[in-house]
Amino acid sequence: MLTIVLLIQQSPPPLSPCLNFISFPTENKGFADTMDTEKERDRHVYIARIAEQAERYDEMVEAMKSIAKLDVELTLEERNLLSVGYKNVIGSRRVAWRILSSIENREEGKGHEQNVKKIKDYMKKVEDELAVICNDILATIDHHLLPSTKSGESAVFYHKMKGDYFRYLAEFKISGDHKEVKDQSLKAYEAATAIAASDLAPTHPIRLGLALNFSVFYYEILNSPERACHMAKQAFDEAISELDNIDEEAYKDSTLILQLIKDNLTLWTSNISEEGGAGEPQVR
Repeated sequence: MLTIVLLIQQSPPPLSPCLNFISFPTENKGFADTMDTEKERDRHVYIARIAEQAERYDEMVEAMKSIAKLDVELTLEERNLLSVGYKNVIGSRRVAWRILSSIENREEGKGHEQNVKKIKDYMKKVEDELAVICNDILATIDHHLLPSTKSGESAVFYHKMKGDYFRYLAEFKISGDHKEVKDQSLKAYEAATAIAASDLAPTHPIRLGLALNFSVFYYEILNSPERACHMAKQAFDEAISELDNIDEEAYKDSTLILQLIKDNLTLWTSNISEEGGAGEPQVR
């Protein structure tokens, strides 16, 4: 599966040299605490930026988790850094799991049972890592990010993330566990969709990204291609009808996601008409 995340690159904010010399009286302790929190946020954001450039995504995630645990609403840049960090940490494991799954099927077809057992053991190791990462971000969202959220945009972003990471769990969970994470993913996507419908324009990149990933959930996890196509087409048509009113800053992001939705619709309708077919959907 191709995962595309748009990055908003900004230069790290300059740290004022005078901050180290400010002495706060006791009665201004609240103000001092606020200043300390802001300095801590700046430090973690800078670490996350350089960790991303160094492709050390585990440290990037830890830096952004430290900000989340401050129980403050994240800025747009902070949200993106958090999302990009986790996407890269989970992405390599998802790719590894799919490769191993393909090898397992191939070895099984050849009747190499001993090799199949070894591959299953290896896959279990990767699955355990996937579960730890997914449960980590899901707990961070529930305990820190959503309770600190004041804007509809942020709420949609985090509910969408919950839907995405429960969907990742559903990719490899089996039996009862599969149903549980599948239901949780659906619930999160539905919550995000309800807020997006009232708070975000049809052309908003987060709303479009939600529709893109929610439709992939219907197609891949719920095995409902008709519902997936309906959802994707509705989001596409609603956005196209208002494209002339789109915010200039959001135009590039929105048109990119619209193209991904269109690509999925083309792939899915082709597969439905052919009763099968190859290809993987695009997600954000």
